[in-house]
Amino acid sequence: MAHKSTNPVHAGPDDGWHGIVAPESRFVPESERYHLYIGYFCPFAHRANLVRVLKGLESAIDVSVVKAYPKGEAGWSFPGAAGPDDTYEGSTPDKLFGSKYLHEVYFRADKDYKGKYSVPVLWDTKEGTIVNNESLELMRWMQTGFNEILPEGSPERSLTLYPEHLREKIDQVSKWMTRDFNSGVYKAGFARDQAAYEKGVIPVFAAMNQLEQLIHKNGGPYILGEELTELDILAYATAIRFDVAYVQHFKCNLGTIRGNYPVIHEWLKNLYWNVKGFRETTNFKHIKENYTKSHHDINPLAITPLGPYPDIEAGVNLDFSTIKPGAVEHPAVLEQQKALPSL
Repeated sequence: MAHKSTNPVHAGPDDGWHGIVAPESRFVPESERYHLYIGYFCPFAHRANLVRVLKGLESAIDVSVVKAYPKGEAGWSFPGAAGPDDTYEGSTPDKLFGSKYLHEVYFRADKDYKGKYSVPVLWDTKEGTIVNNESLELMRWMQTGFNEILPEGSPERSLTLYPEHLREKIDQVSKWMTRDFNSGVYKAGFARDQAAYEKGVIPVFAAMNQLEQLIHKNGGPYILGEELTELDILAYATAIRFDVAYVQHFKCNLGTIRGNYPVIHEWLKNLYWNVKGFRETTNFKHIKENYTKSHHDINPLAITPLGPYPDIEAGVNLDFSTIKPGAVEHPAVLEQQKALPSL
């Protein structure tokens, strides 16, 4: 899976960064050369951090973690931004520059940058610039970009989440998954009127109905069967936030994973409890407090619900043949599901 691009890494102040780490490129793979900025609350940063851990790159690529809230006009901050008593469990200082705010890192790469100060951000300490801040791009090429610094014959080096024999199916499913599930919860949650909310929330549950059937059809433990793929990364980052944040905060309350989708529920619990990397990169405190304390137009009093309890249930049943798939049978959801590609 070679990754070469003739496009500029950063085309100007209105553009993000699209660099690739690869042998014989501008950004060659080296241990401790690159640094990843993340927020544990963010599903997009979660994708990149998950691949980092699955690939065994924790010692090669260190991380700095922004606070879950507040965001404000200055954007995401690091502990200490508001003074010495400004602490937040699980966040870290900016380990490279001691910045107060993430936007300071962006302006180091481009003093005229006009885009969003988002996570993830992969920084190159040698060239003193951002390599990439696009989660889907990072998720894809981080699978192979650092292989030559990993031990020969190790499972981490051989791991790919985009195997050639499954690429067509991954591409087909990821199209509707990213549109209707990953982005769909935000379309529903940030809707400014009833019509926009309903237009956003219906596809979310159509996609979940479809995902429930897909996992069941393939027999698990992963979405496409026996191999962990990008689809599991994409779906997990949204699903792990669903019951604890999106159901109440984004009004995605036509159903819950634990109450309406028994197959997704077992798939999700298995990843969290049994597959290295998933639990380690999940922080429910950051997730719940970010959504409920950062979006003041949605939740003006910034009260974080105690539930659901527990954040994720224990016990895993991977014999999907014994599980009857669930569904949200709202008429509009079922009609929307018909438009999705057949399984």
